[in-house]
Amino acid sequence: MILIEAILGNISDTEWAGRLSTADIDLIEIDQWEAQKSRFRKMTVKGAEVAVSIDRGTHIRDGDVLLWNAQAHAALVARIELRDVMIVNLDDLTKLRPEIAMRTCVELGHAMGNQHWPALVKDNLVYVPLTVDRKVMASVMNTHRFEGIRYEFVPGREVVPYLAPHESRRLFGGAEGPVHSHTHENYADVEAETGRVHGHPPTQIHAPHRADAHGQSSPATAGSARDHRG
Repeated sequence: MILIEAILGNISDTEWAGRLSTADIDLIEIDQWEAQKSRFRKMTVKGAEVAVSIDRGTHIRDGDVLLWNAQAHAALVARIELRDVMIVNLDDLTKLRPEIAMRTCVELGHAMGNQHWPALVKDNLVYVPLTVDRKVMASVMNTHRFEGIRYEFVPGREVVPYLAPHESRRLFGGAEGPVHSHTHENYADVEAETGRVHGHPPTQIHAPHRADAHGQSSPATAGSARDHRG
């Protein structure tokens, strides 16, 4: 059994990127929840048994180097599968009368708050990490039929590059690894008929807010979604 007691670095580090470019790499695949633990056991992709026992409060991030054998020029690297994210697009609210748009926002916040869903707002998009099965989340959204709201589910890895570090930590708890935020001029392109979001999320604003209003809710109208994994 291989005992891991410290994180050596990350594949994004210049030093490790060069060192690992020609190395024999084994992977330990863990989910987002395991990444928050300081002690667990796991089999690597190549079949080695690993026991992780790192300092409490230390979390493994995607791409962390857990073992380096200079003589064999071999390494063990963590690969973390991030949970999917529901992206709620609010662009169409600008086409509605102000009182309807405001009511829809309150209803959306109330519904998410009742479900205890964490949420991150960036401009006209709301990011909600999956905390339950996507069918359950889709059912909640479809039941309310929020007017002017469209949404889809996308893999967490597709969202990470377009978030500021503190925003990414809010959605993924720091398991995503180093975050490099990018700024884009245009919004994602959306099909009104299907609710699908094409392209990548904008990052013109880096100020997260919680969509967790707790007012009275009544069913709205018009909403659609397609189950999509990118």
